[in-house]
Amino acid sequence: MKLLAFDTSTELMTVAVQRGVSDVGQIWQHSGEGGPKTSTQLIPVIEDLMLQAGLQFAELDAIIFGRGPGSFTGLRTACSVAQGLAFGAQLKVLPIDTLLAVAEEARFQFAPQQEHYEVTALLDARMDEMYLAHYAFHGGQWTHSGNYDLLRPQDLQGEPQRRLAGNVFGSYAARLPAVFTERFTALPTATALLRLAPTLLAAGAAVEPAQALPLYLRDKVAQTTLERAALKGAL
Repeated sequence: MKLLAFDTSTELMTVAVQRGVSDVGQIWQHSGEGGPKTSTQLIPVIEDLMLQAGLQFAELDAIIFGRGPGSFTGLRTACSVAQGLAFGAQLKVLPIDTLLAVAEEARFQFAPQQEHYEVTALLDARMDEMYLAHYAFHGGQWTHSGNYDLLRPQDLQGEPQRRLAGNVFGSYAARLPAVFTERFTALPTATALLRLAPTLLAAGAAVEPAQALPLYLRDKVAQTTLERAALKGAL
């Protein structure tokens, strides 16, 4: 399949283009600083990778993006770019949950041969909180159990053998319950989105460009001065 994928939900901006060359799938990818730079750098990076792959946007089978949860600015950028490119090329888009991409990246990095893999995906939500979701991989497919959650690091509960993966360990390692010893650093990446895409596309998860919408787990994007002072005092 010919696919374009990108994720801008964290401090990392990743982009990847996939196409078959001589019946062999090839991937062109970029990984770099995201955050405030995403809005100005995402489209030029996409255009450069498409040029390297020798593809026009109209030749793509779909545009894939990480829909969240994550950085509000990053998610809005990803959605608007996916919409604009898809409308222009008359393509469908495939929104994929960023926590699922974290789970897939952890599996691919640390247990690629395991037929069954369970993991709790965590992303730093700022404001002293984490995004959380539980996933299980079996038979080549992922399933999501329970609901998405937003909680403080010290409030994480579960069995001690639970495997954790995400980008929260630098900020919150000391505040996570000590019983959770299996901790793996992983981010949602464009290549993880590409690995997830075939199953999701076959299941009919692609949508029209107008439905390229972000997944938000909260409306509040910043703390007040009093809240920051109270948190600092508590720590």
